[in-house]
Amino acid sequence: QVQLVESGGGLVQAGGSLRLSCVASGRSFTSYAMGWFRQAPGKEREFVAGIRWDGVSTDYTDSVKGRFTISRDNAKSTVYLQMNSLKPEDTAVYYCAAGPRYYTTVRKTSSGYDYWGQGTQVTVSS
Repeated sequence: QVQLVESGGGLVQAGGSLRLSCVASGRSFTSYAMGWFRQAPGKEREFVAGIRWDGVSTDYTDSVKGRFTISRDNAKSTVYLQMNSLKPEDTAVYYCAAGPRYYTTVRKTSSGYDYWGQGTQVTVSS
């Protein structure tokens, strides 16, 4: 089992940047593929970005490609989401998630992840 704690959210103007962090504790961090999801008010939770346990493979939802970058530091048991050129439509609660490492490709659905953080609010003003 793993516990996940996100940080780094906040209020930023459109065009600005934020870096989210998610620290994992418990079972070995390399046992897990990691993902970021987000949920805006009145909308379903959606996949944002994911990374394989070894960092070799990443994937993104189309709306953030070229603006967001997911990375991980296995020595620090931390996954990051660098968000640049933020838009008001990026406003949401962002969740970190951990899933089994045996998938060879990045999982893009919630069902591919077993553990979730509490979320961190990102608000982008226009």
